[in-house]
Amino acid sequence: MSNLLQVKQAYTGEVLKELQMHDSIQVDQMLSSAQKKHLEGALPIYERINILRKLADLVANEHEQFSKLIANEGGKPIRDARVEVTRAVGGIHIAITEIQSIKGFEVPMDLSAAGAGRKAFTILEPIGVVVAVSAFNHPLNLAIHQVIPAIAAGCPVIIKPAAITPLSTLRLAELILQAGLPEGWVQVALTNRENSEKLVTDSRVAFFSFIGSAKVGWYLKSKLAPGTRCALEHGGVAPLIFDQCSDEEAFANGVVKASMYHSGQVCVSVQRVYVPQSRETELAQKIADIASKQVVGDAINEDSDLGPLILPKETDRIESWVNEAVEQGAQVITGGKRINDVSYEPTVLLNPSKKSKVSTSEIFGPVVCIYGYQDINDAITDANSLDVSFQASVFSDDISKAMDIAKRLEASAVMINDYTTFRVDWMPFAGRKHSGYGIGGIGYSMKDMLEHKMLVIKD
Repeated sequence: MSNLLQVKQAYTGEVLKELQMHDSIQVDQMLSSAQKKHLEGALPIYERINILRKLADLVANEHEQFSKLIANEGGKPIRDARVEVTRAVGGIHIAITEIQSIKGFEVPMDLSAAGAGRKAFTILEPIGVVVAVSAFNHPLNLAIHQVIPAIAAGCPVIIKPAAITPLSTLRLAELILQAGLPEGWVQVALTNRENSEKLVTDSRVAFFSFIGSAKVGWYLKSKLAPGTRCALEHGGVAPLIFDQCSDEEAFANGVVKASMYHSGQVCVSVQRVYVPQSRETELAQKIADIASKQVVGDAINEDSDLGPLILPKETDRIESWVNEAVEQGAQVITGGKRINDVSYEPTVLLNPSKKSKVSTSEIFGPVVCIYGYQDINDAITDANSLDVSFQASVFSDDISKAMDIAKRLEASAVMINDYTTFRVDWMPFAGRKHSGYGIGGIGYSMKDMLEHKMLVIKD
């Protein structure tokens, strides 16, 4: 088996770089090095702040280089890649703000006679070695969300980027060293499945951060060493319930962006849209008219609205799922065909069967399903019917009605008159049910990587 990792241009398949993969001995050395750093003690907070400030400037100075790297290795359209880099720089600044509020609290002792004569307070300490496994779809910003909280909290971190998109993470790690973080505090592991599992499940790991498929995430959680804490971020089959909207043109445009952004390869992409049955054809057509105008091509091209899917097998899978939906009664309003090995037409399906894969599983492709409902209560029931639950959305000019629907939707966040893809990096971001475990977001991840220690002083 080759120990070389080929990183390819997402659309053309051209080899961008060949990288040496790490074997089991090197994985063990990484863990030993990280544990040694933790035992030596974290850098003072002011030094961490200065390093992060320098890092933010270094990433900002390579804004366009990172944007092209993201477009080439990950297939995200260059215009969207630029937004990702801007978010990444912002994420570093969020960590700088959060680190300044790291503090414990006083615990009153004299609430009973037993505690009288004592003072108690907590301090916060780094939890230990952090291991992060990342996904391909936001190769820079996901690394920021997993690595930067660890640096801010004073934890050594080993990150395993997606094998398809490691270049952004590797460049980020180089800039972290350049910003002044001593060697060994951040390490990038390029490992196969077997060595990745060894890395994650080692007893030296204090905290495991995972972004990726539910199947892999829940499996790795089940294998963690006793005492290892974790946070898992998986996907969903995000529902949107439409009641009424005064600007339907803007609504339709938003649905296309929220379902087709990065060719649908986003964990909170709009996938299921519930509309009044009396208007299902009309609204589906409005959405389809916009979707059909999306330009699909190489992500590095300035005019591409949609880039490629990450691998040819994903195009095969999406083609299979759409064909199954059509065989089971779905109406194709637009799209429904592959363009090439790594591209699929922006597709709008009307009323696929509730048992079709496009209705029950995360499609992670440029496909959105429209369903007509007679009673909005049925739409809520259908929206809540799956074992995944992440972000949801409701559109209504009647804010009281929208609030009522939002309260009844099973989701960690409900967007009212906005789309399931909305996110800012300081908000909590988490899946329910099979969609995840724990809470993401820069500040929330930092809290996961810190532990309270109580000190009790007897007078």
